[in-house]
Amino acid sequence: MQPDLTGRVAFVTGATSGLGRHFALVLARAGASVAVAGRRAERLATLRSEIEKGGGKCVDVALDVMDAAQIAPVLDKAEAALGPLDILVNNAGMSADGPIADIATADFDAVMSTNVRGPFLLAQEYGRRLIARKRAGRIINIASIAAFRVLPGSAPYNISKAAIAMMTQCMAREWARYDINVNAICPGFIETELNSDWFESDKGKAHIKSFPKRRLQKAEDLDGMLLLLASDASNAITGALMNVDEAQSL
Repeated sequence: MQPDLTGRVAFVTGATSGLGRHFALVLARAGASVAVAGRRAERLATLRSEIEKGGGKCVDVALDVMDAAQIAPVLDKAEAALGPLDILVNNAGMSADGPIADIATADFDAVMSTNVRGPFLLAQEYGRRLIARKRAGRIINIASIAAFRVLPGSAPYNISKAAIAMMTQCMAREWARYDINVNAICPGFIETELNSDWFESDKGKAHIKSFPKRRLQKAEDLDGMLLLLASDASNAITGALMNVDEAQSL
């Protein structure tokens, strides 16, 4: 089943690479108009061109989720170009790895600001707009299996994803009465710019062999869940933390 998102407008953060870029393309292929947001303007322009060449509608908007002052104006720009937003994909994220005793305060703060504070403020502003318009909507937060289990050497990232899981459920509980569904996708390990060097190393290859399926996931493995949560097929799903991880969390 391929959900039809024609007429819907989606906003995807962290769209300059990795999962964010992939999610924007998937949503566009399903018929949604897509606003792609991130810090690297040239990459956003390339993604917009790719979506438009495929027959989709797209606008690229520069956004650093750590800067709260940017959020409302960026959403204004996206809506001016595409119309009121229906779907928010909170995907922007980063990590700071190493022993807990060695994590610099600035690095910890950057992870929390990017992975938790930014998504919270985006969802908050988006939710305010939906409530004021009496309009239903979808928020899809990208968490991780790190919300449920310790990934050694990545304490700030683990903490941030656990926070995203609870944020998802708090928002779902409070906004259910407004028909705003809030869910989280919790992937396992997928190779991206953040972790490619690790998985190419000998220790990284050994890590892969420890997974139940002895392989990395692919971004495409998340497509079905993304489209389900973005579509009307998920009308009764809210507050769910959806593990899509090939049993890596077990």
